[in-house]
Amino acid sequence: MSLFQQVLRLPARSLFFALFLVCIGLLGGGLYLQHVVGLQPCPMCIMQRYAFVAVALIALIAALHGPATVGARVYALLIGVAALSGAGVAARQSWMQLNPPEFPECGPGLEYMLESFPLGQLLPMIFRGAGDCSAIDWTFLGLSLANWSLLCFASVIAFAVWMMARRART
Repeated sequence: MSLFQQVLRLPARSLFFALFLVCIGLLGGGLYLQHVVGLQPCPMCIMQRYAFVAVALIALIAALHGPATVGARVYALLIGVAALSGAGVAARQSWMQLNPPEFPECGPGLEYMLESFPLGQLLPMIFRGAGDCSAIDWTFLGLSLANWSLLCFASVIAFAVWMMARRART
């Protein structure tokens, strides 16, 4: 049996814990880029971090719970929903980077917006993004952070779909 086949046969608990570790690694990488490299996250970057935190927490709870078939599918569905929301933000930011606004606006930071505006006004402002959401400050292999984030969320969504379709192993 190949290593890939062995990984596919791992119990749901192990797979959810591996997803938790991957998300923690991604969040750690983002914090490294912020605090060591000096890249300041925009409001859309913060929203993507929240989505990764949600995926990580759901995956950790699932790993600790060690669910059977139905439970694993419920956790996978919740992970998929969280990843889908993060992918939506990452896709919007990637689109903004490809098609920057004609007149970039430097909006207020996310903390200020959270304290100053009700949720109904806040969400459209966040998804429009500040002027720096369309800036590409860092790339790796020709892809921006938003592009990489979108790829990671797409991978998490694929994982969630696979977890919902696979036969349970506890």
